[in-house]
Amino acid sequence: MTRKIYDGPEAALEGLLFDGMTIMSGGFGLSGNPESLIPEVRRSGVKNLTVISNNAGADGFGLWMLLETRQIRKMIASYVGENKLFEQQYLSGELELELNPQGTLAERIRAGGAGIPAFYTRTGVGTVVAEGKPVEEFEGQLYVRESWLRADLAIVKAWKADTAGNLVYRRTARNFNPNMATAGKITVAEVEEIVPVGSLDPEAIHTPGIYVDRIIKSTINEKKIEKLTERKRETA
Repeated sequence: MTRKIYDGPEAALEGLLFDGMTIMSGGFGLSGNPESLIPEVRRSGVKNLTVISNNAGADGFGLWMLLETRQIRKMIASYVGENKLFEQQYLSGELELELNPQGTLAERIRAGGAGIPAFYTRTGVGTVVAEGKPVEEFEGQLYVRESWLRADLAIVKAWKADTAGNLVYRRTARNFNPNMATAGKITVAEVEEIVPVGSLDPEAIHTPGIYVDRIIKSTINEKKIEKLTERKRETA
């Protein structure tokens, strides 16, 4: 069996990064971000990246780190959110943005992993999302054609992996990570725990190891809360 366990982020990304490449990065908000791998992409100095991700991190965290160093040329995303740096770079023309409805983004990634080059959806018909795309009628309804998304590299965050690369995600960290793991030419996973083959319940595996090329034990597990909302305690 091919060795999949690497000593750390630098070793896991060695030989994979190049200027102008496309990277998929898992996560939703700050949940399930590949926190250990993103800083290594930054340290490498690779530039003119196209990055596919739901969003681009938050102030000082996640993909924000690559925006700060101007390593990202284009974002394919569904949410700009409260990321002021993302907003500033887009409005100034520094950053190209391909904005997608969130479900469409997820399906484009899933289609890329499944080998389906295009599909039709009603979402976005009659809006700027459909501009320049074929629109066809099915059973009296208009649908816009969307194309798959694939990447040179997918970086994902999971909870557990076995040494064969089978992955289990924890709760909301599951988000975009499983689909992205299938849609990269190479997939690198960072995980909180690595266990022997046979330790994971086969019924609980979310990403089969056939999709995962390299694994590291994560070095950063901050799991920051992007926006904290608290309810005041009720007084007796």
